[in-house]
Formats: sequence, C-alpha cells, structure tokens
Amino acid sequence: MKLRQLEMLLERVSGFDNPSAEREQYQTPAPLAARLIHMAMLAGDITGHRVLDLGTGTGILAIGAALLGAEVVAIEDDVEAIRIAEANARDLGCSIRFIRTDITDNEAGELIPECDTVLMNPPFGAQTEHADRPFLDMALIKADVIYGIFNAGSGPFISEYIAGRGVITASVLAGLTIPRTFWFHTKDRHEIPVEIHVIKRI
Repeated sequence: MKLRQLEMLLERVSGFDNPSAEREQYQTPAPLAARLIHMAMLAGDITGHRVLDLGTGTGILAIGAALLGAEVVAIEDDVEAIRIAEANARDLGCSIRFIRTDITDNEAGELIPECDTVLMNPPFGAQTEHADRPFLDMALIKADVIYGIFNAGSGPFISEYIAGRGVITASVLAGLTIPRTFWFHTKDRHEIPVEIHVIKRI
C-alpha cells in the first residue's frame, strides 16, 4: 500500500469525544501516523509481524499496522478511548486485540504480550514530567524494535535514559498539528515539531 493511500484510510479514524488534557489525549494526525507506519513497513517491521501499540488512544497506529498486514495488539487504559478505537477498527475492517491496562500497573507486564515491533505516540510530558518513560520501559521489554513519536530534540535525553537497553538507530523530523482542543489553547491550530525515533533493543 502506498503512503498516500494509507493516509487517506487513516483520515477516517475518529478522534476522542471528550479528550483529557491531563492524559495529553491528542489524536495523532493521519499524515504523521501514516508516515511512521509506512516507514516501519518499508523496514520490514510491520507486514506479517506481531505489532504492539502502546497507548493506542482511538487506535490510529494500531489500525494502520493492521491495514498493512500486521497481527496487532493495542494497549489502552481509558475505557471511552477503547470504545472509539474498537468502532474505528470495525469501520475499517481491522481485527485488533484490545487490552485495557495501565502500563504503570504491576500486572501490566503479564497482560501485555511480547511482539516484534512496538508503535507508540506516548505523552510528551507537558502535564506530567517524564510521562513517556514508562512507555519506553515497557517497549524495551516487549520488542526488539520501537517506532515512537517524541518531541523534537529529545534524542539525546532518550539515548541517555535507555543506555544499556537500547539505541536510537534513526530519527526523522516531522510535524504534529494540534487543533484547538482545550481551554488553554490560544490558536486554532498549533504545529509542534516532533521526531519519529527508531529504537533497537540491545
């Protein structure tokens, strides 16, 4: 599947009905989601592989991977988000296994299966400092390769945090467009520079 075709399909994925600022519940834009997933597909890490989407939200990364032939498990702790994600998956004809758990809970490690590839767009830590770290920790336990969306310029900090467990092998600069969602937003659309980091477990 071509990148543009994937992007057009992902445009059909519905976002949050009542997003939480505390949880940093922003819908991953279809162009950014498609770019990450297509990049992983070209590297041979999607089609025919077991893929784990950590913090799936309304399911856009999980659905994209499923559309490209992956066996997908999606992790989310928000009941309403899972309801929307399941509806999105049905609408696009995708079979995805959804697991409700908080990745910081003790039992999460047992509930979340090992896989070949992790996809994730974790919280950037705007509301809770270092909110992305539990996602990195879990990803490095569960897969050999991780594709994640992070704040631009975060590479050195991530490399230091995962030292001895993983290394960043590639980084691609991208943009994340956030529409006016919460009361503290002052613009109709806000562009945030981000990076797609590819992390290999060592």
